[in-house]
Amino acid sequence: MKFDCLIIDDEKALADNTCEYFNMFEVKTAACYTASEARAFLSENEVSLILLDINLGDGSGFTLCKEIRETLSVPILFVSARNTDDDKIIALNIGGDDYVEKPYSLGVLLAKVKVILRRFGSDTKKEEIQIYKDGPLTVDLQNKEVTMNGEIKRLTSMEFSLLAYLIENPDRLITKTELFDNVWKDKFTSDGTLNVHIRKLREAIEEDPSMPAHIITVWKEGYKFIRGTGK
Repeated sequence: MKFDCLIIDDEKALADNTCEYFNMFEVKTAACYTASEARAFLSENEVSLILLDINLGDGSGFTLCKEIRETLSVPILFVSARNTDDDKIIALNIGGDDYVEKPYSLGVLLAKVKVILRRFGSDTKKEEIQIYKDGPLTVDLQNKEVTMNGEIKRLTSMEFSLLAYLIENPDRLITKTELFDNVWKDKFTSDGTLNVHIRKLREAIEEDPSMPAHIITVWKEGYKFIRGTGK
């Protein structure tokens, strides 16, 4: 069975309330309360987005995220009462696409979820760019595949969308606001989230991530994607 959203949270009442609220607004949602329940659910069902708590009764959301990322690239939003920068950095580094703090507004969270579902449900790329090739780097925008030096690079949905937007808007300044509006489509996304995603893209596609040739930082403004740097 296919679901728009899966909530994985050991706070049963909160998970059930959020699930009920989402379903009222036609976002087909299910809830699991433990890591083991989530694993079983994902083995039998398809989901488009996951809301994942860090503290689960039988394990860590961080560990579960790593497991999910081995097979799925769907957006994962961490939802937690833990609000330290360290937790947020870990969540993004291991494959999370965003971080939402509890307590949250059901309406605001639903709006964020709908934006992400629209983004990845109708994520059509510009037809004139199907496959981007530059030296050892190949990006298949239609099939969402990235290879570097013949090695397939696994990217999350948000990471790939960010890369695709950069490729499709080359050789010009792309401000942070533009990226928030057109990739995340969410004014609440933080600079920290963007920075982590940029770093992970550089690790995937740059010959030397410490001296990037493609994704160039424009101090205090944003980024430029430089095409045609490969040999």
